[in-house]
Amino acid sequence: MTFSDVDIREYLKKGAIRIEPLDEAQIGPASVDLTLSDEWYFFKAKYKGKRVDLSKTPFTEAYSMRKAASIELKPGEMCLGKTVEKVTLAPNIIGKLEGRSRYARMGLIIHITAAVVQPGSDNHQVLEIVNLAPFPVVLRAGMRISQILFEELRSPTSRPYAKYGEIAKRQ
Repeated sequence: MTFSDVDIREYLKKGAIRIEPLDEAQIGPASVDLTLSDEWYFFKAKYKGKRVDLSKTPFTEAYSMRKAASIELKPGEMCLGKTVEKVTLAPNIIGKLEGRSRYARMGLIIHITAAVVQPGSDNHQVLEIVNLAPFPVVLRAGMRISQILFEELRSPTSRPYAKYGEIAKRQ
């Protein structure tokens, strides 16, 4: 069952969910809004227009990071954005990232398929952002561009993501 704002506040108070930093205004009826940081990740030039074997090229090698207060995404362009908030979940809580409708209606995808925030996570979220609009869009650090929903698992995971997830340790 998905948590309501009442449940979210209860689990925040118990420490089973931690979101830092968190402003009370970010808590919605059944989710918490997440904001963009000033870290943006774009494909390195050497990969553009080239064939890439995904079994041999880790995404960590394909991107380079740029710090900026804002960026412009051209139609069809993709980047990774990092959240300001660090999300920490107990081993019995799972999160799900979603975009916000106000941006989706303007052609912006906030995550392609990586929506799950694994139980036991303790990291910033990385969003796969794609501009499907027929015009360039400007994204700014501090925009509340994503939201996270929470559910409780019937039993805690035996493999908390902060301990077992290789990428999670660096986010």
